[in-house]
Amino acid sequence: MRQRAIRNLAKLEPTQARITRILDAAAGGKNNFVADRDAVRRYDQAAPITTTAARAVLHYLCRVVRHLASVGVDQFVIVGSGVPSGLPPGRQLHDIARDALEVSAPRVVYVENDPMVLAGARATIEPVTDLVRVVEGDVREIDDILDDRVLQTFLDWDRPMAVLLLSTHSLNDDEFFHYVIKRIRQAVPERSYLSLLQTTFDAIPPELLPAIHDLLAMTLPGHAIRTREEVEALLEGLVLVDPGLVWVPEWRPDGHESACVDQPSSSGTYGAVARIP
Repeated sequence: MRQRAIRNLAKLEPTQARITRILDAAAGGKNNFVADRDAVRRYDQAAPITTTAARAVLHYLCRVVRHLASVGVDQFVIVGSGVPSGLPPGRQLHDIARDALEVSAPRVVYVENDPMVLAGARATIEPVTDLVRVVEGDVREIDDILDDRVLQTFLDWDRPMAVLLLSTHSLNDDEFFHYVIKRIRQAVPERSYLSLLQTTFDAIPPELLPAIHDLLAMTLPGHAIRTREEVEALLEGLVLVDPGLVWVPEWRPDGHESACVDQPSSSGTYGAVARIP
């Protein structure tokens, strides 16, 4: 374990911003570098919504986990969340799942490919609970994730689970995106759930788009942006949980949501949860 952590840290590129660390920085977390904080500053200068948008995404994730746990889901695979340190102590996603379950204790697997996130989560979460695992993986290698020994042995593949697919920004090929969803549907047990996030420019004023595109190309090359119609096409065949595909602040607001409430589209992100038959 220690050798693996050292290898992961050796892969760190602190001068290159990463989306999970940018979100962490925008939400007030500590798992980020100067390059990530600088990217937040630049995005806020181009369109001053980055901080509130990041918090809206975190609140959405919390509500999704809470809802799914409340209907009995006690196994979660969370892919690409960055294990956000911007959430208050004791309110991480695995904490929320635990608090929402009245009968059983949830098992949670975080799948991450950022060395800093991996090292931090393994150092601060795994040593204090037997119900959480942190594994290295990239959604672009979905077959390897699903075949991972930890996932296969730590989870019960005869019972429903929830897969939160949060790193869709790295899936810039729609055909492969379809393959990822197909593989997840094939692998998970019946009555499982799939949740996803997708960044969009649908609500960006036209006059700001050139600057945003240039900034994205400079800070996050290859980051996939999709329209609502494109996301709907990717979700075809899935049974969406109400309220369907919406701006993340609109997904089952719980009264505690503060970011982007007045203008949900300023979150810049669509969210959806689907039942897998």
